[in-house]
Order: sequence, then C-alpha cells, then structure tokens
Amino acid sequence: MCATEAPPLAVGAGAQPGDAVALVDLRGAAVGMGRWRECQKGYHGYHCLRLITAHFLATFMLKRIHIEHLTLGMYLHEFCGSWMDHPFWRAQFLLKDPKDLARIRATSIHECWIDTDKGLDVAAGTASMSREEVDAQIETDFSRLEELPPVKVKLPAPPPPPRRDRKPADMHTELTMAAAICVKSKEAVVSMFSEARMGRAVDSATAQGLVEEISDSVTRNPGALISLARLKTADDYTYMHSVAVCALMVALAKQLKLKEDQQRLAGMAGLLHDLGKAAVPLTVLNKPGKLTDQEFTVVRSHPVEGYHMLKEGGNVPDAVLDACLHHHEKVDGSGYPDKLKGDGISVIARMTAICDVYDAITSDRPYKRGWDPAESLRRMAEWTQDHFDARIFQAFVKSIGIYPVGSLVRLTSGRIGVVTEQSPTALTAPMVKVFFSTKSDLRIPPEMVNLAAPGCAEKIVAREDPDKWRFPDLNELWSGFTDKVW
Repeated sequence: MCATEAPPLAVGAGAQPGDAVALVDLRGAAVGMGRWRECQKGYHGYHCLRLITAHFLATFMLKRIHIEHLTLGMYLHEFCGSWMDHPFWRAQFLLKDPKDLARIRATSIHECWIDTDKGLDVAAGTASMSREEVDAQIETDFSRLEELPPVKVKLPAPPPPPRRDRKPADMHTELTMAAAICVKSKEAVVSMFSEARMGRAVDSATAQGLVEEISDSVTRNPGALISLARLKTADDYTYMHSVAVCALMVALAKQLKLKEDQQRLAGMAGLLHDLGKAAVPLTVLNKPGKLTDQEFTVVRSHPVEGYHMLKEGGNVPDAVLDACLHHHEKVDGSGYPDKLKGDGISVIARMTAICDVYDAITSDRPYKRGWDPAESLRRMAEWTQDHFDARIFQAFVKSIGIYPVGSLVRLTSGRIGVVTEQSPTALTAPMVKVFFSTKSDLRIPPEMVNLAAPGCAEKIVAREDPDKWRFPDLNELWSGFTDKVW
C-alpha cells in the first residue's frame, strides 16, 4: 500500500504572501532539511527566508575545479576522490602551505571543490562547475540507467563447486541468515590476516567456502548481506571490508550476467583483494590523524604485498592475483602500482576498484564518518570519468540501486524514510519505511511504502543527510538489529 500526506502549505508565523511562495518553492528545491526544521520551530517568515537563502548562497559559493588551477589562498572544501587517494586526514582547510599544494598535485586526484566565500576564487574564464550543474548532470545520467542494455564482460572460469540451495528469501529472513554469515566470515578473515602476518599461506579451501556462503546469501536476497556488512565498526573495518567487497563483487558479477563460476571468481577477488594490508602496521591503518608521506607510501604498498603473499601461497587463480595487485589502478592511468590505463586494466580489477571504493567511503573509519549510500554513489559518479570504467559503474549502480538499502530519503509528501529493500522492476522506486513528518517535525508510526506499487503517488524527491538529522535508530529501522551484529 502506498499512503501519502497532504503537501505542507504553512510557513513560519509572520510570513508575507510573497515569503510563503518563496519558502515553499525553496523547500521543493531540496532545501537542507535541518534548516527547514528550524523554520518550522517558530521563526518569522522573514528570518526563515534569510536562513534558507543563506544555505543556498553557501551552496553557490562551491566550485569544482581542476587541481592544476588550485592555488594558495583557496579554501579546499572537498576532494573529488576517495579519501584513500590522498594523505590528508581532513578535506576542508585553507590552503596556505606550498608543501600541501605539492602533495595534492602529486596524488591521483584531478579535481576538487573550493569554497569561494572562505578563500580565493579561480581566475575569470577558468573552467569550473557549480554544485547545481554537477548534480543535474548526475541525476540525468542516473535517470537513463534503466534504458541502458546489460554490460557483457568475460572472466576466466575456475573449477565448478558442488550445487547449493539458493532459493529466494525475503529481506527479513535473509538478514538473520546474513548476520550469521558475517560473524563466521569475520572470524575466518581475522584468521587469514593473522596467518598472512606470520608468513603462512592462505587456506584457499576456507576462502572458497566463505565465497560460496556469501554468494548464496546474495543470490537469495542481494540487499541483505551487502547492507549488513556496511554496519561494521571502525575497529572491524579491515576484516569486514573484505566480506563486504566479496558480496558487492558477487552482486556486480550477477548484474553483468557472468556465469556462476565467474561470479565465484569475482567473489574470491573481493575477499582477498586487501590481504596485503596484513603487512601494514595497525597503528598506520587505524591512525585517526594525518598520515606522513612515509606512512602513506607504506599503505600504498599493500597491493604488491598482497600479490606476493597470494602468489607464494599457491592455488589462487591468476585473475584473483591480478585483482589484488591492480584494484587501485584508475582508467586514466593515475592509479598504482603500475599506472595501468583503460582496457590495460583487467575487467576483474576494474570491478574490484569500484566495489572497494564504495564500501570504503560508506564505512566509518577512525578518521572519517562513512557517507550515506546514495550520497556515496553520487560522489562516485563524479569521479567516474577519471577513476572507473563507466559501463561497469553503471552496472554496479543497477546491482545495489540508485538509493541503496539504508539510504535516508524524503518523499513527495514531506515524510522522511529509510530504504529497506530494492524494487526488482524500478531503480528509483524502492521500498521505504517512513517514520518522520516534516510537516509536524515529529516522529510518526513507522509505515512501509512500496514506491513501485501500481498507483502509488509517492516518489523520492531528495536524498537526506543523516548527519543533519542524527536519527539514533536509523540502522535499526531498516535492519531490525538493536545491537552490534558481530
């Protein structure tokens, strides 16, 4: 059933007719909801309009520019790339140190956002894009995804495993089974990393068994384990990241219409891609502050270290070795360790690069809170031209949805909800559990809304930033788990 609320009409007390129209129009244009909530708490229309206008002016001050145009005196608002691509523990600061500018230009990041209200602007005539222009392009690209034909790729085939039961399961049922798989998988991955640190070979049979269980879960319900693995704590990250990327790789392989044996190969690559981090000191991996140049170099050595660990252990397919070695390569040739470019990067390494970055930026780290799933896809879409294979990224978005499970969204009625499950027929119409009304600024009884249901008048009008709302039970609302899963 799809229920709606009447659209909100009232604005702050004391608003003039012209103010009311302006506020409603601004609100429909995806005003930051934190500011709209303040307006609903009694601000007069004039002050409310000033507050929201200030938000929009702040947005207009942001410009995306090429790194070559970055100069001292500019205020760096955000890098156009994963925080794994640069050594800075913070992304927002006034650029004053020539050494920092040199370090930025030495990274593989090509573009960044600057705030012209807090620092220097680019010279007149310099190419730049506003946030609105970037968002409009991304929304256009995402809206065309359902029209695109499936991407076809080929991977080498490993030996077939025994047949397993993979009957479809509903989200609630699979979440329970996925939680048990996460517990078991974390223990096994911790053991693999410990063995690797002591110079012992990875047990390929154990790894293959984990891949089978994870693959079975993704087959029964693609959203359950992928979403659950995202709930890892910062302390669990190194180990559960391997589990999450394995699940994402299997889902992506299915979307790419790969055969079952190739899906398992992709899963194995995801599970073992970061084994080289066993050679990186935990004090460096979990450092909450800025990495030194030497520490950054040590972290970037993990693909080569992992490749040698797996190669020396034997019994690991060549495709998995390649994914381990080259999952940080980028299609423009700016990646590492070999600066491979375009089709010079294997398909499985290009797949792993996308899954690796998505899980990394949606996860909490000691130095960074994870981004919302839907926001993470938007950011990755910005980076696709330089970093990722565009066709494989399109397939990846299709595999997890434009609004992945756990995304906070606002509907046309003004209600806030969290995505609980994807629709098998419509990328932009998932199942949403609504629980908050922006009309009353109050929690409401949770209600499931199937946006894909025939005749449903509701639709998603905006992503919402969980950090602005800070709902304490957001993960519980979609997962049903009140405590730590593993």
